[in-house]
Amino acid sequence: MLLHLLVPEPGSPRAAVRDRLADAVAILLALLYGSAMMLVGDATRPGAAIPWPVDLALGVAGATALLVRRRHPLAVLVALLPFGAISVTVTGPILVALFTAAIRLRFPVVLLLGAVNVATGGVYYLLQERPVYDVWVDFLVRGVITVAALGWGSFVRAYRRLTTSLREHAARLEAEQELREEQARLAERARISREMHDVLAHRMSLISLHAGALEVRGSLPPVELSLAAGAIRTSAHEALEELRAVVGAPRGRPEPPQPGLADVDDLVASVRAAGMTVGFDSAVPVDGPPVPLGRTAYRIVQEGLTNARKHGSEAAATVRMEGAAGQGLRITIINPFLGTRESAPPGSGLGLVGIGERVGLAGGSFRCRAERGVFRLEAELPWPG
Repeated sequence: MLLHLLVPEPGSPRAAVRDRLADAVAILLALLYGSAMMLVGDATRPGAAIPWPVDLALGVAGATALLVRRRHPLAVLVALLPFGAISVTVTGPILVALFTAAIRLRFPVVLLLGAVNVATGGVYYLLQERPVYDVWVDFLVRGVITVAALGWGSFVRAYRRLTTSLREHAARLEAEQELREEQARLAERARISREMHDVLAHRMSLISLHAGALEVRGSLPPVELSLAAGAIRTSAHEALEELRAVVGAPRGRPEPPQPGLADVDDLVASVRAAGMTVGFDSAVPVDGPPVPLGRTAYRIVQEGLTNARKHGSEAAATVRMEGAAGQGLRITIINPFLGTRESAPPGSGLGLVGIGERVGLAGGSFRCRAERGVFRLEAELPWPG
């Protein structure tokens, strides 16, 4: 669009070049239009209000003023309008100034200035001794070109507002999408971190338990020594397998299934085999809870038993699960504990933080406290009916 170049969009890398090009086009159009009006009108005929060289000089001066029309649109237009009453050549620069004002100023103000431009046509007619055309011709010509300049300038203003709004909306959508992606990445990292902590802490505790037994009972028969070494190897292998399942399976292979409520029995059995005394009582059907709820319950029991083995005063714990659809799932883990939570060694308690995060994400509640020689962990999870 040629007229659109007269007021280029600021802020782009090539705005300065486009501004200079727009200035050149604006001056050229203004001089061409003004010169054409001077040739077909009364400016070159006897009886003109001013000599035609003066008329042309005013038009050139008005066109030069267009160089500052973007910074001072109102001042340039107001300064040029009076000369429209004596010079027909200056009507070219006035049209460009009107177009610029329509883009940058309020429409009522521009409409009033456009009416003044049309009115100067009557003054110009009265100043001529022998006008070639009737006064209505001057009003018609100035009225048509004024309406065209104001209309096109208003269109460009609306178009720029629309494109700016769309650009801002697109930028907001892009920023929101990036934020959602970043939140998804952080959530996935947090999930992997929790899973890795649960898997490694539990399996490493079993390995530590077996290794400690070997250290204490150094003179074991070869059969028992082989069994203990096999238990350590099995625990390490299972830890690696679960870690692969958490981090992700290789491309092209299906992801291994995550443990659920049905695997709690095997979990308790492995802990018992490692030498820990565990009482387990479940009143929950293994195929009852949804898969996410069963997985959360498994991790809570796993972490609870790990904490009981690491921080309990005895290698013993009691686990109880109860609940039903519509009533929720309640998990209670109790183990001997002679100290307090505040007296726990540095670095401990992170597993409890992980349990709290899991329960919070599931929409449940979590409590833990040390009292009367035991440590009690309770988690309540919603179970939709």
